[in-house]
Parts: sequence; structure tokens; C-alpha cells
Amino acid sequence: MGWTQGTVVERKAWTERHISLRIDASFGNFQPGQFVRLGLEVDGEIVGRPYSLVNAPADPLLEIYFDVVPTGPLSPRLAALAPGDRVLVGTAAYGFLVLSEMPAGSELWLIASGTGIGPFVSIVGDGTLWRHYDHLRLVHGVRHAAELAYAERLQAVTAPAGKGCRYLPLLSRESRAGTLSGRIPAAIADSRLQRAAGLSFDPARSRVMLCGNPAMVEDTMAALAAYGLGRHRRRSPGQILIEEYWSRPA
Repeated sequence: MGWTQGTVVERKAWTERHISLRIDASFGNFQPGQFVRLGLEVDGEIVGRPYSLVNAPADPLLEIYFDVVPTGPLSPRLAALAPGDRVLVGTAAYGFLVLSEMPAGSELWLIASGTGIGPFVSIVGDGTLWRHYDHLRLVHGVRHAAELAYAERLQAVTAPAGKGCRYLPLLSRESRAGTLSGRIPAAIADSRLQRAAGLSFDPARSRVMLCGNPAMVEDTMAALAAYGLGRHRRRSPGQILIEEYWSRPA
């Protein structure tokens, strides 16, 4: 994999540990939901990590949203970048958390924790999902309300005539009007999430994309299994699509 030079155009701190960067870089086509590698030279070597793209493919700037891991080799350095600073950008996008990998259905659930909301902002921003689905449910679980990044953008998503969309935030460590309380798997297990969504989980209709910390993904898959939903693989079709690149601290 090669690298190209990118320039930071905008930096936004959602919280002290949650940062987004908009980057001007020469970059090819990608599918909403894919990720790209970013890198910086550290002690003469390039340290690179994968980050999901938040922007839709038609947007002129790349955008990433990440959690700063204080002891990580890259994210603290990325968080310290300012407009005008350079960053290395991989020349290609990767990943299978894309609509083209999902079997046909009528209801799409995009379920994220923390910075896992990033690829779903891209998918929603692209808008092509409405060619395949009649109902969209955007679920974002975080600890505190300040971590509900992109909330205004997601709340503003409007469905075409005859279709439906709801944004469903969950807070696990505080309460706020208009949000559910607790973790995503528990809200599925006791049906609070489904009641708020106005939809149930059904293997014939429901298609689910999961992105977030591994514990959330594992526990949510277990909760969804009780409704007959299972992981989708090309060799073994199912209803749940996940992305796996969380193995190393950033």
C-alpha cells in the first residue's frame, strides 16, 4: 500500500478525547462505510492505522473521527495536528461494511458505539441507501451526551416520501430527555430500543450494520441472535454485517 500527502484543513474537538479532522488529499473512489489508513513519521518510521471515512464519496475533503488513546502511537499525534499540518493518507480504501455486501432487506439498522458512528455518517450522507431500504434506524450509544458527535447531522436526515428514518441515541452514564438510557445490547434484550424505533427485529426484513468497540459488537450480536439474526458472510449469508479493525490501539 502506498501513501500520498494530505493537508489538514479543519480540526474539531467534540470532547477532549474525540476529534475529527478534515483533510485535503488526492484520493480515489471509495464506498461509504470503508476505511483508509492515516500515517505520520515517528522516529524515522511511518506509523499508520485504519480510520473510517466520515465523508460521503462526493465530498471534496476526507474526514475522519477518532478517539484519542493516550498511550497509542498515533492518535495523540493526530489529535495535535492543526490546519496546515501534513499527514500521510493511504492511496486506497478498504473494508466490507458497505451496502453492496448486505443481502436484500427492507429495514436497515445502523448501530454504533462511540466513534463507530463515523462510517454510518458516510453511508447516510451518500443517500443511495434509499434505493434498497424503506426504513432506516440510526442507533448511537455513548457514555455522555457530549459524545453524540454528528447528532445534528443525523437528526436532520430526511427520508423520501413513503419511507421512514429515526435517530436513536443512548446514554450509558447520564440521563437526558429524548434519549434512551443504558447500553445497546440491554436495550435490545428488553425491547426498549425496538419500541423507540417503532420496528422489531425480523430475519426476513431486518439488516444490521454494527461498528464500535468489540464488547458492544459481541454483546449486540448475542442480543440479536435471540431474534434469529446472525452474522453475514459471503459463504454463509446472514443479517448482520460488522467491521473488524480494532485489534491495535491507535
